[in-house]
Amino acid sequence: MPFAPAAVRAAALSAAVVLAASACSGQRQEPAGPPERPGVTPAERDVSFDSGPDTVHGTFALPPGAQGRVPGALIISGSGPTDRDGDNPARPDAGTNENFARLLADAGVASLRYDKLGSGETGMGARDEDDPVGYDVFEAEMADAYAHLAAQPEVDPGRLLVLGHSEGALFALRAPGAVRDHPPVALVLAAPPGGRYLDTVDRQLTDQIRLQEGAGALEAADATRVLSNARSAIALIRAGERPDQDPVPELGGLFDPSVAPFLHRIDAMDPVDLAGDLPRGVETLVLWGTADSQIARDDVDRLMTGLPGAERADIEGADHVFRAYDDAPGAEVLDSQRAFSPEVGPALSAFLDSAVRP
Repeated sequence: MPFAPAAVRAAALSAAVVLAASACSGQRQEPAGPPERPGVTPAERDVSFDSGPDTVHGTFALPPGAQGRVPGALIISGSGPTDRDGDNPARPDAGTNENFARLLADAGVASLRYDKLGSGETGMGARDEDDPVGYDVFEAEMADAYAHLAAQPEVDPGRLLVLGHSEGALFALRAPGAVRDHPPVALVLAAPPGGRYLDTVDRQLTDQIRLQEGAGALEAADATRVLSNARSAIALIRAGERPDQDPVPELGGLFDPSVAPFLHRIDAMDPVDLAGDLPRGVETLVLWGTADSQIARDDVDRLMTGLPGAERADIEGADHVFRAYDDAPGAEVLDSQRAFSPEVGPALSAFLDSAVRP
C-alpha cells in the first residue's frame, strides 16, 4: 500500500500496514449494516487556516445546543496521509477522529480536526508533490490549528485540551511547549507509542513479516532480507545519515531518502522524556485498546513511567482505532462493520469532568 507523496510517507508509524494490506489473502466481508455511531452528532462547519505557505482545511464541531463558551479540543491524526476524520488509504473507514469528535460533543466539548499535510482537502498545500516535508512543518501545522481552535467564538481559550491518536500522541505531548498562547490544560493520548519511533516501527514490521511468513505469504529468505534491510536503514538514519536510495522498496517508501531527516528527528524524541517535560498541572488520560496490534501493552506501561499522575483506561477488546476487534478466520472485516468501543465514551467523559468541565 503506497504512502504518497514521498515526504508524507515519513509519518508512517504504522508501517506494517503496508505489508499487511498488500499480502492480505482473506476476502472482505460484505457490510451487514453499519453499527451504531458513538456519542452525538455535533453541529459542524468547514474551516481553514494558514500554516506557513499552506492552507489547511478542517472541521470545527460544536456540541448540539451549546450555550456560551465551551471547552475545546484539538484532535491530531495518526501516521501516514491521515485526513481530518482519521481515514487514510490503508484504512479508509477508520473514522477515529470523527468518532472522538462525536464523543467530545456528547461531553460538551467542541473540537477541531484537520486534514494534515498530504491528506484530504489540504493535499500538499502550496508544495510540489515530491517536496521534502520536515518534522517542523507538521509541528507548526499543529500549533496553527490549535490557535485557530482557540480563536473560535464559541470556545473558552482557558479550557483547551489536545487529543492525539497514535503518532499524533507524540505531537500532543509536544503541544504545551509548541503552542503560542493558551496552553492546554489537559491531554488525551490515544494508542500512544511508548518507545522511540523507529523501535516501534521495527517491532511492527517484525510482527507483520513473521505473521506473513507463517501464513505462507512470504518466503523465509524474503522475510529475512526485508527485516535485515529495514534494520540497516534504521541504524543509518539514527546515525544522521541518508541512504542513497530506498533500501526497502517493499515497504512503500518508508525509508525513502527524502524522509530520512523526518525519521531521524522524530525518532530522537523519547515519549517518556516528552512526558517528563510536561508542565505541572497538565492532566493526562492514556487510552489503549487491549487488542491493539500496533501498540503493545509494554509500550503503554513504559510511557506511564513518565506520567506518574496520569489516568489510564485500557479498553477491553478494542483495536488500534478503538473499534471492536474481530478475529473471524478467513475474512478481513471492514472497519465500518465494527463498532467503536462503547467503553471509550465513559472513560473520556469521566476524565473531562475533572480536566476541563466546571
